[in-house]
Amino acid sequence: MALPQHRRAAVLSYAPLKRRGAAGSVARVVGGDGRRADGRSLEESRPAFLRTKTVTQAAGSAYAEFGGTKVIVAVFGPRESRKAEQSMGGKGRLKCDVRIAPFATPNRNSNAQGLEERYASEVEGALLPAVQLHLFPKATLDVSVLLLQSGGADVAVMMTAAAMALADAGVHLHDLVTAAVVSVCRGDLLLDPSAEEERVEEGRVVVALMPSLSEVVLCSVTGNMSVKRVKDAVDLAIAGCMRLDEVVRATVRDEAAAAVM
Repeated sequence: MALPQHRRAAVLSYAPLKRRGAAGSVARVVGGDGRRADGRSLEESRPAFLRTKTVTQAAGSAYAEFGGTKVIVAVFGPRESRKAEQSMGGKGRLKCDVRIAPFATPNRNSNAQGLEERYASEVEGALLPAVQLHLFPKATLDVSVLLLQSGGADVAVMMTAAAMALADAGVHLHDLVTAAVVSVCRGDLLLDPSAEEERVEEGRVVVALMPSLSEVVLCSVTGNMSVKRVKDAVDLAIAGCMRLDEVVRATVRDEAAAAVM
């Protein structure tokens, strides 16, 4: 699938890769049969468990579990914006906060605060094009994300769960948002990488998509890759987002219907 045309500007970013694992272990990610260590094909996502209405005190909430990655999101508001928060155009504001649970990783990251701030910025960037902010002027929506367990492709799971929580809160959206990560390991493109695969990746692409509108709202590239390799990774991520969209929509629809019965 080609990169879609955008009616709203997508968030595009590039950063060099900081390797997290030993280069010698890359060869073990994909076996001779073309299968990964967990038995998946290169283009296969991890099994997903999705729920909404998981935080009773929130306006909307969602829980997402992809393999070893577990995220819970709560949405509060809209509330009246403080004067310092109000935008010049009078539109509403979306505010994302991300926290990493102390037990989310085997070893607590010494730069956890910096990582939380980066995740919050990325999640907010993916959600902003989808939310109809003009419908709640001078008000703020608070999106609170908690990473319960880090198991790979964490930020994509956060983005997907946050969009589900906004829909559960009844927030008017242009479309839902689904997200996917593709890792590059020894030349192979791996959709929805596990934490073990991420530790030895040579590059990665994160894509967030509004599937019904075929609009990429965020594309982040990390590591040195050729233009063709980036395009192939983006295409694979988009395909993953489209498949995930079917599951997300069914979950949001079915749980909303069950709540009014």
